[in-house]
Amino acid sequence: MIKLPKPGEYIDIHTHDARSAANAFIIENLMAHEGRSPVDIPEQACSFGIHPWFLNEKNYSQLINGVNNAAGFPNLLAIGECGFDKLRGPSIELQRKAFEEQISISEAIGKPVVIHCVRAWDELLPEVKRVRPKMPWFVHGFRGNTELAEQLLSKGMYLSFWFDFVIRPEAAHILRSLPNERIFLETDSSDIDIRDIYKKVASDLNLQVDELKSIILENFRRFFKV
Repeated sequence: MIKLPKPGEYIDIHTHDARSAANAFIIENLMAHEGRSPVDIPEQACSFGIHPWFLNEKNYSQLINGVNNAAGFPNLLAIGECGFDKLRGPSIELQRKAFEEQISISEAIGKPVVIHCVRAWDELLPEVKRVRPKMPWFVHGFRGNTELAEQLLSKGMYLSFWFDFVIRPEAAHILRSLPNERIFLETDSSDIDIRDIYKKVASDLNLQVDELKSIILENFRRFFKV
């Protein structure tokens, strides 16, 4: 049984590296094409899914089977990252097929979803309307404007901000315009310290770091229903 985050801990909601700061709870993202699965790291909370960059016609069935096989592991907290990318990856039709299959798995096992979306919001948003998911979704690596953020929030999604975007000065006005109860923070594939991200965001929101920790812990509990 994995340990869940405790009061006072930082939460890194999405990282590709299990290394993290002291006093931090992390969710390590595993990608189906890598050949690793949650069973390989039973003490580590993780997400698992098919990243659209590494999907093709030849490996589709193998990768979907991998997600299905991983679905029952107790340390799997979410399906994904999965989604759409118009800059890199196979055809949108194949991306959509894989996405919809993973959403079906999410709904069947009662686990939320980590979304990857690059210049493909016109693909993602209709999926929310079509599926009407019971499980919540969060968009990882968000770096869009306030209008897009509000559109995603209106569909019930949460936002996890891209590490490089959120530490920029211009991110402050977007953060202040959004409800605190729908945000997460992440390091993704960077070497940045999650503590530095918290410090910057807390300052932008006129909060103490401990206050921000409490907010994101409550968001975590609500999102993952724990």
